[in-house]
Amino acid sequence: KPLKKRAEIEEDNSLILVYQDEVHFQIQTTITSGWFKKGSAPKVKSFPGRFKTSYSGFVIPESGQLFTAKPEKFNYETTIDSIRSFLSAHPAPEGKRYALVMDNAPWHKKTMRLVETEKLPEYADIRESVTFIKLPPYSPDLNPIEQVWRITRKENTHNVFFASLSILETTVDSAFDAWSMPNAQLRTLCSFK
Repeated sequence: KPLKKRAEIEEDNSLILVYQDEVHFQIQTTITSGWFKKGSAPKVKSFPGRFKTSYSGFVIPESGQLFTAKPEKFNYETTIDSIRSFLSAHPAPEGKRYALVMDNAPWHKKTMRLVETEKLPEYADIRESVTFIKLPPYSPDLNPIEQVWRITRKENTHNVFFASLSILETTVDSAFDAWSMPNAQLRTLCSFK
């Protein structure tokens, strides 16, 4: 019987829960509300282009660790590469597997089909370490990594002018690096308890 509920996964000592998602950070300034002196009209410059930097992220709620890869685009090949990069950086401990929760993006569905349903031999390395868990359709609120993206934007990119894409990437990379080791902030942020 397939595991579907988070409580079932957490009770199974052979599984480690991991949430995955992709995100773009745009160079164009995103404006959000804030407290300002009455009568003031703050202005924020914005880069005139539509450049972006892309990330594929994995968060382990148990430890609060974040792992990110930087694919150029999102498709099943880059998803496979990102999963392999995650497994290389965080090999599954002896006797354990990752319960990898993904949404219903077309490239995620194809990845799950190739690895688990069709059991293609070239993906045996992933099959040995990962069990896929599919989120219900249209339920991003059930994926706590969305909170990681939200906090990163709130604390690092909203209301900020980036003169170049490399400055934006450095800012976001720095924020993600701070969460790459086990930490209480993501452990709390990514917990539904």
